[in-house]
Formats: sequence, C-alpha cells, structure tokens
Amino acid sequence: MFDRATMELNVEPLILGALREDITSEDVSTNCIMRDKCPGNVELICKQDGVICGLQVFERVFTLLDPETEVVTYVKDGDKVEKGQKLADIRGDIRVLLSGERTALNYLQRMSGVATHTRQIADLLEGTGIRLLDTRKTTPNNRVFEKYAVRIGGGCNHRYNLSDGVMLKDNHIEAAGGVAKAIAMAKEYAPFVRKIEVEVENLEMTREAVDAGADIIMLDNMDHDTMAEAIGIIDGKAEIEISGNVDEAKVEMIRDLKVDYVSSGALTHSSPILDLSLKNMRRV
Repeated sequence: MFDRATMELNVEPLILGALREDITSEDVSTNCIMRDKCPGNVELICKQDGVICGLQVFERVFTLLDPETEVVTYVKDGDKVEKGQKLADIRGDIRVLLSGERTALNYLQRMSGVATHTRQIADLLEGTGIRLLDTRKTTPNNRVFEKYAVRIGGGCNHRYNLSDGVMLKDNHIEAAGGVAKAIAMAKEYAPFVRKIEVEVENLEMTREAVDAGADIIMLDNMDHDTMAEAIGIIDGKAEIEISGNVDEAKVEMIRDLKVDYVSSGALTHSSPILDLSLKNMRRV
C-alpha cells in the first residue's frame, strides 16, 4: 500500500491527528473499566458486501497506540468481501483495542466505501478502453487515503494536487480572456513536461482548444450528440476526457464514444461507507 517514506511523512501524521481528535486527554470510558494492561482479542466483521480497502491504515492506528498490537488479516486490499465474513483478528492490550476502535474503523469504512463505489463504476466501463478518473473533490486531509482507495477499486488518479498539471477550467478561461489566450499563457509559463488540459462546454470552445494545441480536452456537461460531434472535431489531435455529473447512467450513455477518460468527483465526495464492525471482544 504505502511505502515507508510515504507512511512516515504523509500518512502517520494524519492518523496521529485523527487519534488526537478522538483522545484529547484520555479515553475516560475505557479507563473507568480497565486500569491495567489486559491482553485481549477482537474480530473485524464485515456487515455488507463490498470491496475492502485500507487494512494498512487500520493496522497502523493500533500499532501507533501500542507497537505490540498484532493485526492478523484474512483478506487483502481489493478483495471482495461479504456480509458476515471475518476479515481480521486484532490482538493486544484491550485498552488499546477499545481506544483505537473508532478511528481505525473510520478509515477502513471510508476507504472501503470509496473502493466499492469505484469498482461498481469501473465494471460498467470494462472492455471500452475508457479509464475512470477521480478528481480533487476529496475530504480535506484525507486525499492520500481516498485516492488510494480509487486505485484499489479499479479507477485511476487524476491530478493529486494543483502542482501536478495544468487544467484550465471555466473560471481560468474567463480570467484569461478566452480559451486560446489561456492555452497560450499556459504554454509560455508551465514547464514543458506538463500537459495542458482545457475544459470546454460547447463546440466553439472545442474548436478553439484544438486550434490552440491543448493536450487534453475535457468535454464538460455535454449531451451525447454534442459529445459525439466534439469528438469528431478533435479527431485525434488531443486526448479526450468526459466530465460533469458522472454517475452509472451517464457511464452507460458514453460507452460507445471513443474517448480516453471519464472523471467523476462522486467517487470520493459521494461514496457511502462500507459497514464494518469490531465484535466479540474477549480477554485472552
């Protein structure tokens, strides 16, 4: 999942922040009932069908609280899981198992929900050659987790952040004074290794983007017939991305179009969690 450098520099600080949010001074509920260390075991149980994702983060929550905690998993990220299935045993100090439970589940449920939703959309595109992309519409401070979950679900990552590439959207174009001017400015300023993508909303803008030499043209919120005509105008001179209210119905509608990508903010901003639970806590 995450290599050591990524884990230590980017992931662990976020997990620690989440733990501090939940344990501001102490876990008073746990400390009420258990003053001393007590070895125990609890089971991770799946409560609905889906795709599991985030097991490394789930485990790290507990080992940050106590390095001696052991998480024994019976599945791996990307596996399809079923309601009632036992996915892991978590063994260690019961106080740690209780204090880390909610944070660990919050990460695992959220990431598994994104992976499950992504898999549902990606399956609809199977055999088309169209790549499913996410967007920057992620939960603040959780992008590293959610974009990983998209990949596990069968999608691909668009820009990770604003430094990754040039994307000239409607407000950029209006601020620059038009499609051609915006692309010309980008070509002058941006490093040559970065592609220039431009968002277009109609056929006139599509022609202007082609003539100005855009690398990727995003067809935003167009109906099927307009998209088909725009693809003809582009005629292989740029890569093509479709965007705008992408859901299952729209994906079915574009399967016959010869485009390279379809991007969906809903993969990260609207995916429901996958219901998981820690059950059967016992002393050992």
